[in-house]
Amino acid sequence: MGTREELLILARQNPEAIVDIVLALQDQVRVLTARIEQLEQQLSKNSRNSSKPPSSDGLAKPKPKSLRKGNGKKSGGQKGHIGHTLTRVENPDHITVLPVTTCSCCADLSQIAPIGYDVRQVFELPKPKLDVFELQGEIKICPDCGLHVKAAFPDSVNAPVQYGERFRALLVYLHYQQLVPVNRINQMMQDIYNAPVSEATILNASKRCYENLEPFEQAVKELLCNSPVLHVDESGVRTAGTLHWLHVASTSFLTFYGVHEKRGGEAMDEFNIIPQFNGRLIHDFWKSYLTYECEHGLCNAHLLRELTFLFEQQNHGWAKKMFDFLLEAEKFAKEQNTQLTPEQKEPWIKQYRNILAQGWKANPLGPPPEKKKRGRPKKTKCQNLLNRLGDYESSVLAFFHDATVPFTNNLAEQDIRMIKIRLKISGCFRTLQGAMQFARIRSYISTARKQTLNILDAIINAVVGLPFTHSLC
Repeated sequence: MGTREELLILARQNPEAIVDIVLALQDQVRVLTARIEQLEQQLSKNSRNSSKPPSSDGLAKPKPKSLRKGNGKKSGGQKGHIGHTLTRVENPDHITVLPVTTCSCCADLSQIAPIGYDVRQVFELPKPKLDVFELQGEIKICPDCGLHVKAAFPDSVNAPVQYGERFRALLVYLHYQQLVPVNRINQMMQDIYNAPVSEATILNASKRCYENLEPFEQAVKELLCNSPVLHVDESGVRTAGTLHWLHVASTSFLTFYGVHEKRGGEAMDEFNIIPQFNGRLIHDFWKSYLTYECEHGLCNAHLLRELTFLFEQQNHGWAKKMFDFLLEAEKFAKEQNTQLTPEQKEPWIKQYRNILAQGWKANPLGPPPEKKKRGRPKKTKCQNLLNRLGDYESSVLAFFHDATVPFTNNLAEQDIRMIKIRLKISGCFRTLQGAMQFARIRSYISTARKQTLNILDAIINAVVGLPFTHSLC
């Protein structure tokens, strides 16, 4: 740019050059200011005011701020709550009598008959031990032809020495329900049962369970297609060295997981649940979901986080009003506990639209650019959210129009959270087949949990080829 003296000389000799320099500097300041504002917005985003996961917050985690209102009650069990504790059994497995031999006065009581017993019971694990069942197949000689005839063993017994079905089911349970890595399962079995298991044994049990669950998966997909409300979500999962996606479709009673290399419509079409679905699809506004011809419901938890960012970081007053409106509307709808009438909904919808009008008034669209560019004109984050709230009003307020529609998509997000736990514990999947096995078996386990079934018993049934389907609903 030159020194002060050089600029003064230039200003006297060529004022136009100074004007060009100032204009160029103004343009540069405008670009840098916009860039600084963009970077400051990125730094101010966290898991509470955006869709960033809590793991990205680092050590400077934001102070938790629950959206729930206090009810004035103390934490813990409330008065009149029926507690759950151990109760005595009538027929204990083992009884140990503790004798009384002397009195405090030193009298001998060893020969005195007791008049009663002060009883206490201890619930304890038996010493872990594997029972060994030997199957002896008879061999006979046919008196007519002299042929040696052997008894047939059950199909599940196909080796001279092997582990049984319940033991294999326990391996599957530990690996897929408790998410214990393979090498730690081997250590556990060695320490507890003195029964070391190889990685191949665990993988073979998993493969068998996976294959036996194919009819279960088809039954779940058919039921999900016919459900009135369906929650969907997706999350990245590194598989075979590349990024794949774990998709979830679920209700309060059913769960389907599927792994695919794509995040959007190609994967959804292959799983063939959403294309056949005609109810209300609850999601987080991923554009691929909107291409399907069904009713939609947007997750308001995501909207609340975006609104939080706008009024906390950018001081948008309309965003705070919309934030409060959505929570009050949810509370009102819950209190009615029935389908709202048009008369009940009218003032709320009018208020919703008034808040949007205030937002547009404070954030109007700028004039069209002088030089027409390809694509849509760039909008601010605030304008994009206003567009979404206006264009998809019925989807945002789906919970208000239909009492069966939830306020958020938390059900799907909770169902998909376990994949992040699995990745943190055991790392990525080495093969696509392993990821697919994990998805189908976890679909079965999640559904069993939602159906309040014993998960280990359900896995035992799957390993023997009899997965539950009668209780699906």
